[in-house]
This record gives sequence, structure tokens and C-alpha cells, in this order.
Amino acid sequence: MQPRRPPPPAPGPPRPAAPLLALPLLLLAVQGAAAPTGPEAAEWRPDTGPPHGLLRQAARAALHFLNFRAGSPSALRVLAAVQEGRARINAKKECTVDLVFTTEHYNSEEGEERLGKCSARVFFRNQKPRPAVNVTCARLMEKTKRQQEDYRLYKQMKQLRNPLDGVSIPDSHGHIDPSLRPVWELAFLGSSYVMWEKTTRFLHYYMAQLSGVKQWETNDGAIDFDYTVLLHEFSTQEIIPCRIHLVWSPGKPLTVKYHCQELLAPEDASGTEEGSAVAPTELSNF
Repeated sequence: MQPRRPPPPAPGPPRPAAPLLALPLLLLAVQGAAAPTGPEAAEWRPDTGPPHGLLRQAARAALHFLNFRAGSPSALRVLAAVQEGRARINAKKECTVDLVFTTEHYNSEEGEERLGKCSARVFFRNQKPRPAVNVTCARLMEKTKRQQEDYRLYKQMKQLRNPLDGVSIPDSHGHIDPSLRPVWELAFLGSSYVMWEKTTRFLHYYMAQLSGVKQWETNDGAIDFDYTVLLHEFSTQEIIPCRIHLVWSPGKPLTVKYHCQELLAPEDASGTEEGSAVAPTELSNF
């Protein structure tokens, strides 16, 4: 493990954190423009309804945001199925999607029961990234179990001794070594923020590969590492490298800073965020 170096500052101003509500029902939101209401809001035509692809797009955006705000690698969720939804679009082509969907644990065992049902409202600002999200989920992982799993992963990360520079996860055969699973899960947690920030009404992202991992020694015992992740961008099919710096320890705020290599304005290509897994408060922008 190498001596800690000061992490490079991420371009652009930091955004404020939004804390997590630690209750059986989870209400999460992010600051942004208000959803369209009143006469300017127009329903999709009754004979067609909203496209299923739009509903899945909204569900993925909600889950990226949910995963990041939870700040727990052991509580990561992925989309199982969209059950129902509706959408409204206004004169500015801004779209509000209300939907209900089910989720699965990111590392679910065979035969494991789905974690539960979520309802969400997602507001896409035309083709701009970083949709506003308000999501409520039932049947979260039990708090004590989540804390135990997070601490187990934390100890595994602290016990890593082999240099991780140049390591590709998964390898060329699509395999993830069990000893590197904690690195992958933490990277997925941090990348959830990046993928949510970059999602638009027409573009979504999948974490394809993790490379260039470097862990730093810290004075406070936090997990502190830099990594490069390759994001698969749908529907352009481009592979986008992003450099991400992540600081995490169980029960404490998650910090993510990143920079993605793409032909965008600097303010659209990089960001910084801090999220808290404690200090419960309700916040809604809808």
C-alpha cells in the first residue's frame, strides 16, 4: 500500500450533499428544476403510452442515484423489471416519468428473493444530463446486516497487499477474482454517481471494466483509491474512460471526484460529490 498523496482536485465547483433517510421506506431526492405541472404538461397519447425504453431509462437513473446516496457497497441494487409507468412532456421537451419497478441485489445468490419494489419520479431536462430523482423503496436490506457486510468488505480492502496498478477487472475472460470483488463493488458504488450524472433521456451507461487501480494509505483509516473505469455509453456504443477518486469507510460519507475523457465542455465532463449514509433528513425538489 502506497503512501497517501493529496488527491487531484476535480474540475468544476463541488455540489452539495443530500443526506439519506434511514427508514424502512427510503425517500431520496436531488436538487434540480421542478417537474412540469399545470397546463403546459402534456400526457403521452393514450393509444401509445410511454415507450418501455423510456421507463427503463428512468428506472436506471433512479437506481444509480439510489446506490450512490445509500453509500453502501453491500446494499447495491440493479433493475429487475419495470411494472408500470406514465410520462408527461412539456413544450420545452422536458419529460417527467412516474414509474414502479422491482430491484435485485447486485450480487444476488441463485434463488435469492428480490429486495423489493421502488416507485420513482424522474425529471429529464430535455437532453441535459443529471436528471432530478425522487425515489422511494420498500424492504431495504436490514441495517445490521448491511453494516456487517460493509465492515467485512472494508477489512478485505485493508488487507490487500498486492499492487493493483495495471489490474483489469474483470480480466480478458470476464472473470473477477474473489479477492478483487471488494474493489469492483466499491468502484461500482462510486461509478453509480458518475453514471447518474451523465444519464440523459436518451443516453445511459454501464460499467464495463475497471483498470488502473491505486490504493492510498490514510491517517483516518478510510479506503482511499484512484481508478479508471470504462463506461459503455448506450445508444452511441462508445466506450468512455473516466478517472475516479473515491474515499469511503463504513457508516461515513462517501466522496467521489471524477473526470471523463470526452468531447464535452469541462463542466459537463467532470464533477465532485459528497454523500452521507448518516444524518437522516427528508429532502424533495418535486
